[in-house]
Amino acid sequence: MPAAIVYLIPIVLHEDEIALQTIPSYIINAVKQCNVLYAENERTARRFLKKIWKEIDINAYTWHTIHKAETEVQQSFKNDIAQHKTIGIMSEAGCPGIADPGQMLVQIAQQMQAKVIPLIGPNSIILALMASGMNGQSFQFVGYLPVDAHERKKKVIELENESIKKSCTQIFIETPYRNNQLVNDILTTAKPETQLCIAVDITASTESIQTKKIKDWKKEKIELHKRPAIFLLYAGT
Repeated sequence: MPAAIVYLIPIVLHEDEIALQTIPSYIINAVKQCNVLYAENERTARRFLKKIWKEIDINAYTWHTIHKAETEVQQSFKNDIAQHKTIGIMSEAGCPGIADPGQMLVQIAQQMQAKVIPLIGPNSIILALMASGMNGQSFQFVGYLPVDAHERKKKVIELENESIKKSCTQIFIETPYRNNQLVNDILTTAKPETQLCIAVDITASTESIQTKKIKDWKKEKIELHKRPAIFLLYAGT
């Protein structure tokens, strides 16, 4: 019997209808082959699939919510692999396994020698880096910065110093309702000549990706409250 197949199915980054243009048509063919779907957010995943494939029988699939890949979910996933099923993993947005709890299931799939097939789709980290003009040869994604303002400023200084030392681009995100606080901490902490890229609403009609020096950003009125954003910092030469 052939090994189980695990498709990593990308989802749009934004609810804007124009974002659907970033999804390749061959993803529908992969979904058609699946028996089981593991989604970070089942409601979001169902809505997405209905948009890209209007004829889908959404209830024909067995659904599991990943959340933080708890023990029960992991065991269900192991059972499905052992039964040689064809499985789809879907993130809340973007690509599964990248800043995403689905990574834990992919790790299990590799350990159990399932065939893992990543499908092409939008990823905010890569798209923002491509458009930033910053170093794409050396970069790191550090996820969320600390919630505490004092610790967050310390982290910004640490990332800036590392960028200077290694000439690398630092990439990070924040919960949308704390975007403005993060930007304020960056602007009051980083050096004037350090570059900051703010990428907002990537792939949507309201998309904005701009790179400026800290001293220039300070001249702008920046309002990012509750808008999905990703930030890139570069202090290298």
